Amino acid sequence: MSVPVFEEFEPAADCACPGCARQRRDLALGLPVRAGGHPAAHGARRALVLVTAAGVVLGGGGAAVATALPPPPVPFTPVDLTGGADRPDGSDPADGPGPDAAHPGPDTPQGGRGPLHGAPGPGPQPLPGATPTTGQIPTGTLRKATRTEIINRAKLWVTAQVPYSMEKYWSDGYRQDCSGYISMAWNLRSNEWTGSLDRFADRIDRTELLPGDILLFHNPADPARGSHVTIFGGWTDYTHTSYTAYEQTKPRTRKQATPMAYWQHSSRYVAYRYKGVVSGAGTGGTGGTGSGAKPTATPYPGAAMFGTGADNAYVTQLGRLLVDRGGRKYYSAGPGPKWGEADRRATQAFQRAQGWKGGEADGLPGPETWKLLVTGGGRSIGGSSGSGGPSAHATDFPGRGSFRPGQSNAYVEKLGKQLVKRGFGKHYLSGPGPRWTEADRRNVEAFQRAQGWRGAAADGYPGPETWRRVFR
Repeated sequence: MSVPVFEEFEPAADCACPGCARQRRDLALGLPVRAGGHPAAHGARRALVLVTAAGVVLGGGGAAVATALPPPPVPFTPVDLTGGADRPDGSDPADGPGPDAAHPGPDTPQGGRGPLHGAPGPGPQPLPGATPTTGQIPTGTLRKATRTEIINRAKLWVTAQVPYSMEKYWSDGYRQDCSGYISMAWNLRSNEWTGSLDRFADRIDRTELLPGDILLFHNPADPARGSHVTIFGGWTDYTHTSYTAYEQTKPRTRKQATPMAYWQHSSRYVAYRYKGVVSGAGTGGTGGTGSGAKPTATPYPGAAMFGTGADNAYVTQLGRLLVDRGGRKYYSAGPGPKWGEADRRATQAFQRAQGWKGGEADGLPGPETWKLLVTGGGRSIGGSSGSGGPSAHATDFPGRGSFRPGQSNAYVEKLGKQLVKRGFGKHYLSGPGPRWTEADRRNVEAFQRAQGWRGAAADGYPGPETWRRVFR
């Protein structure tokens, strides 16, 4: 008896559109691993062929096929994104994760590549515009997005408390797992997975992370165990040991402080920056354009990030910059992410220190106020000059905010040159220059350790005592 060859089997339809039909075939047959398919799906396809053939030979006919095939995907049901109902425990989804969010939960498996759910057209194909040798996606083929837009899209699922699922799709067409969440936040044209997201991004150092970047762990040996990805929402404090993570994980989307880089497999998470990210304010800072170059300063995030009702990482960053420039007396606690009167008064004091009056000193940071703060320019509260002023002295500590990833000012260069003079410049391959780099941090760390300091006291970021000793 000859054994029939089953080349294709399409499960019963639950949606007649071409995109869903192709997706059902992909789920039944799976993609080869070399084409971006999930290894587990590849194994299932081989098992399906063997079971089908065995069923025919043994006289089981189509019965073996029926028992071997996976169930069809759950029908797509649109969900209201604007839902504001309280959770069963009485908390508001807009306030962030519920009581179970303090626990990282089990490993978070994720699905493979696929089209947006319900979208017409074929299933997973070679990535549009991909370079044949590397698979990388040219920047020009991607949708542009500012950091603010990425974070705002991420917040949509946090507010809606989207349940985690590898099979279901939200009303926007994106799969409800960790990589589908990133695909949504980056506004990609398809549902990606942890094995393909890096093609849309440039790898960066963790010290260069800015809101909208991601931390990705892909486990190629067994993608369904451990592989995960989170959106970086900003550092929680100056130690840079934890950050605000936006992530899609069991049981639902959450936003919470997370140890760098994650609860498990921390050392294997890699930082990436979306190639399509653009500056949203035109302040001159690159903000990470996907070129891989280090930004000169955090771009101005827009006036909507500040003022009454604002609650975000930029408010915290503003407060810290103001404290570094003489605004500590205005804060009885914090700074923190919620905009308060202390933020307004400190901002106004800084604006008045520049000689501004009236509407120019209203206590709300505009592009020029932000630029002076993040670059260390202008005059500090109390009258001392920043790096842009003529009376800056090497012995005057300019504040911790001058020495952070993305900063570029005269103080960084002065510090680097002094470290070289003191014999702590071995990590410089070129320079030193005005832009803060990992080489600066490592040289500072070496100097701090030479003082006998350990732990947080030797983190590579200069404080007042480090500064005093370097220039002593």
